[in-house]
Amino acid sequence: MDLDLRKLRYFVAVADLLHFGRAAEELHIAQPVLSRQIRALEQDLGVPLFTRDRHGVALTDAGRQLLTDAGPLLASTEAVRRRVTAAAGGKRRLMVGFRAGVAVTPAARAFEERHPDVVVDLQRIEGDDQAAMLLDGRIDVGYVRLPIDETGLRVIPLYTEPRVAVLPAGHRFAGKAEVTEADLVGESLVWHGDASMQPTRHPFPNAGYPVRGVDETLEHVAAGRGISFLARSASVFYSHPDIVYVPIPDLVPEQVCLAVAASHTSPVADDFVAAARSTAEITAECGNYEMWQLGGDAATRHA
Repeated sequence: MDLDLRKLRYFVAVADLLHFGRAAEELHIAQPVLSRQIRALEQDLGVPLFTRDRHGVALTDAGRQLLTDAGPLLASTEAVRRRVTAAAGGKRRLMVGFRAGVAVTPAARAFEERHPDVVVDLQRIEGDDQAAMLLDGRIDVGYVRLPIDETGLRVIPLYTEPRVAVLPAGHRFAGKAEVTEADLVGESLVWHGDASMQPTRHPFPNAGYPVRGVDETLEHVAAGRGISFLARSASVFYSHPDIVYVPIPDLVPEQVCLAVAASHTSPVADDFVAAARSTAEITAECGNYEMWQLGGDAATRHA
């Protein structure tokens, strides 16, 4: 049985909203049509995906499993479409995503020596969308920081980077040469994920402020809402008058990796991965000065 991708997209819309009427509006189709398509998908799979009663719509166990699997599948399909369209247009481009503080220039230069006809485009990415952008084809290769959902990805360790404690300027340890995890136990932590992703031996109490990216982290710490931990490169590329960075050597270092979609078979992307691995030591040491001069947040072209 071949899975109908249109029905799958309809299913995801209903599963996300748990409302057939709103899903139909979002999809720009009539609600009866949507209901028939969902029933047809359930018949194709031989299992109910939703329960429907006077209390509303809910996913069954099978529905929850399909929703988990549908995201990577649809993203992979979209990536194929993007790549085929680019190939039909005769474009020779490689989109490389990078997390803040990662120096892409050494690898890009090494790559261009072998592929002077390929334009390397660069785009900064955040932690919560690094996997999605690889799977849906917005980027071909990514410099990512763990943790990352590796489903559908090929992840290659590149190097580790020490972390620093991010403290308000008036913090009692702001003037120290370094701190330990024990020094900071009990502090509220401004963190971008759940406690299981903290790089500490014992979870710190979450400050309760969801953050996306380094800039938001610094603003919350500066406001006295907690402390945080960042890769050492943050202390080079981000300054704030109300923030102090202090080394914390006993914290688990941050792992920087390369990642590509497992379904993306591209000799050009593989050559960039090889160039990145061969220049990993330079990348780890040199920081990201040139990259920030090229444009920082916006997608920029490396000519």
